[in-house]
Amino acid sequence: MAHERRDRGGAGTGAPRSFRHYDLVMAAFVAILLLSNVIGAGKVATVRLPLVGDWPFGAGILFFPLSYVIGDVLTEVYGYARARRVIWVGTATVLFMAAMAAIVVALPPAPGWTNQPAYEAEFGQVPRIVLASVCAFWAGEFVNAFVLARMKLWTRGQHLWARTIGSTVVGQGVDSLIFYPLAFWGADGWSDALVLRVLATQWVLKVAWEVALTPVTYLVVGALKRSEGVDVFDADTDFTPFRTRL
Repeated sequence: MAHERRDRGGAGTGAPRSFRHYDLVMAAFVAILLLSNVIGAGKVATVRLPLVGDWPFGAGILFFPLSYVIGDVLTEVYGYARARRVIWVGTATVLFMAAMAAIVVALPPAPGWTNQPAYEAEFGQVPRIVLASVCAFWAGEFVNAFVLARMKLWTRGQHLWARTIGSTVVGQGVDSLIFYPLAFWGADGWSDALVLRVLATQWVLKVAWEVALTPVTYLVVGALKRSEGVDVFDADTDFTPFRTRL
């Protein structure tokens, strides 16, 4: 890439350099994460497939996979260390959202305000689902970032499509394997067969989303690398998830 500075030491040494678009990518990541958890996480919808009939899927699948696409962009452009910081920010915001929802729902409604039942139905969160969501997101995103960063070294920066799809196959697999059994196994309205069907459907659709959005990922990654003047290779990066310092 013309006029490109290549940082092969991960986060590098000395004072962390600043980027023009890193904070915007982080904001997009957190916004999609929060909205997909609030609006789509608990609803099971159906789609009619040819020769199959009605097939259930979690409604959050429509938008939540975009957080993985943005996670791929973060790791590919800015490196694992900066993606790790964004994942921790996302985890903290989801926990804050859950705490805020619990407190606000628990507040006694004012006399004459009749929307409390609807408010509880909309924003009341089952602790089990919140725990499952946070654990699945945290583990899946870190696995996704790690696999992409390692594959970038193995492929010497070539074949971006293989890295984004490969990391999503593994990361989204971990996400689905944690979330659905932890959130819904044995829950009312969720048979064991339904949990497994939705889990498998979610995983397949998430990977399909990644494949479908690969051209967009190429455009965004290319534009950010040119604008930021960087292409990070995590050759010497400490891949522990338990730190936020660059």
